[in-house]
Amino acid sequence: MEELYYPNRTEAKNARVKNICEYNELVARATEDFEGYWDQLAKEKISWFKPYNQVLDESNAPFYKWFVGGKLNASYQCIDRHLDSRKNKAAIIFEGELGDKQIITYRELYHRVNKTANLLKNRFGVKKGDRVVIYMPMIPEAAISMLACARIGAIHSVVFGGFSAEALRDRIVDAEAKVVMTADGAYRRGKPYLLKPLVDEALSQKCETVKSVIIVERNKSDIKWVAGRDFAYAELVENESPFCEPEEMDSEDPLFLLYTSGSTGKPKGVQHSTAGYMLHAHTTMENVFDVRENDTYWSTADVGWITGHTYIVYGPLSMGATTIMFEGVPVYPDAGRWWKMIEEYQVNQFYTAPTAIRLLHKTGANEPKKYNLSSLRVLGTVGEPINPEAWLWYYNEIGGGKCPIVDTWWQTETGGHMITPLPFATPIKPASATLPLPGIFAEIIDENGNKMPVGEKGLLCITKPWPSMIRTIWGDPERYKKSYFGDAKKDGKPVYFSGDGAMYDERGYITITGRVDDVINVSGHRLGTAEIESAIAKHLHVAEVAVVGRPDEIKGESVFAYIVLKNEDSFGEDVELLKEVNKIINSEIGALAKCDSIIIVSALPKTRSGKIMRRLLRAIAKGENITQDISTLEDPAVVQRIVDKFNK
Repeated sequence: MEELYYPNRTEAKNARVKNICEYNELVARATEDFEGYWDQLAKEKISWFKPYNQVLDESNAPFYKWFVGGKLNASYQCIDRHLDSRKNKAAIIFEGELGDKQIITYRELYHRVNKTANLLKNRFGVKKGDRVVIYMPMIPEAAISMLACARIGAIHSVVFGGFSAEALRDRIVDAEAKVVMTADGAYRRGKPYLLKPLVDEALSQKCETVKSVIIVERNKSDIKWVAGRDFAYAELVENESPFCEPEEMDSEDPLFLLYTSGSTGKPKGVQHSTAGYMLHAHTTMENVFDVRENDTYWSTADVGWITGHTYIVYGPLSMGATTIMFEGVPVYPDAGRWWKMIEEYQVNQFYTAPTAIRLLHKTGANEPKKYNLSSLRVLGTVGEPINPEAWLWYYNEIGGGKCPIVDTWWQTETGGHMITPLPFATPIKPASATLPLPGIFAEIIDENGNKMPVGEKGLLCITKPWPSMIRTIWGDPERYKKSYFGDAKKDGKPVYFSGDGAMYDERGYITITGRVDDVINVSGHRLGTAEIESAIAKHLHVAEVAVVGRPDEIKGESVFAYIVLKNEDSFGEDVELLKEVNKIINSEIGALAKCDSIIIVSALPKTRSGKIMRRLLRAIAKGENITQDISTLEDPAVVQRIVDKFNK
């Protein structure tokens, strides 16, 4: 068995869940009285305008309903109820790319959200149920706009600011948005960039439902203004009242839409409800990060993704925490930027992606030593499986060997954490998500519902509904059923299939092996790319790796790896590295998984959120022409550099 890292007993004394016994007690309670478990939490954590009359309605599965008949408002939950005790507490700490800063108290947030809500309602006629697309950089107005929509009952759809005009248009059209809220631009790597021209381009392509565009002038760029359609946010919002009565929302009223990538077809508008989502955002924020009253919490995500929704805006503010919003990138002006901020703001919980951890390990392995990171108490990872080498660097160099790492598994569709260690209760295994949260029934099964034995890969499924689950795909309920409840069954009934593969270890811990479609079929054997990547990443000189399948006349597919080195001069020839990599693979996985080909590249194609675009790498490996949209990449030129090297 691999080594476990045990919680700090001193810190555990003050934690919400203090040890594995308390965790097991919560699991037992949720198992014995499933509805009663969630009922108690909903009554404790949510400020209801009107109490619900039924905890869970399963009569129209898989279109489950939670807390039926209850009335609440997400904006009230995040702001109003804190004003008596926390009005002068920092709600949001913002730092821009260029170092500009804002500290927004709960009282100031209340006034700014109300003014924006009144602007939408009174000036632009936005009402309950209308859709508002928010296409903004990581600035406070993005969070304020989300909360303002929630206050008046409008459904917001945040579109990541790195998406192209075409991707933006697709989301506007599908949601039939009435208003677009955007910014002239923002800053990245110290330089201004523009967003408004992309909005103009999107709206020129048959977006008839959009009547108005509200523009935050972030970097004061010279942009085109369309008379009668475009309006300056700052000029109008100051004229609005700082008081806006929150709309009474039903528990099942939609709170927001968040679209998954449309790269393989029409984007899916994941629809989340109000009460169930808010409850899970609140409780996971408390338990998984163990945030306390005077803590400062920081997630480096973007509000354009579900992590930004749940763990920058709704989760932290629901529990009255202080949350940091950061506009920039981790390596500007140098690889010490994040560590400097942790020292300055005395951050207690830090939540980021494995991609960023690996990048900072490569570009600034010694930078953390320059800063005082002793305020940190909990570290987290999100977005993809983390390899053990990156985990250990994060644990030792950032956490000083004392901070538990919560390796969280969840999805846009789940709304919040599902499988994760509890920081001061769960003995942690590097690169393992460990155990499901109490009340979450996650199982690894085959297509027939049989539980997988230890060490064998299966389908990661959720076998009971949970409050923050996706309610439907916007405008396409049949696609919802087919996408999530069509591939796996338990006891003869369809269950939620996550699309991920996973396996149990001897302790019952769960390790995510990657998407089941991220597999390579070598001589009839299915090999998970994440597993191979993790093995290759153990090589001393490898900074990053992406593995794809490549057609092979004999074996069907062969393993092809794109490798970024910590030092580009480490190896003169790819073949030399290939031999060493295969020694590790043979040791870690077996000879069957050996890498047939590698290519050393300077960088991997990534979106601005840090996701590696493996579909592009698969196309290059197959010798196909690149026809996909690459405008959302951090550096689109990376693709051509890889193609040029591949063709040499």
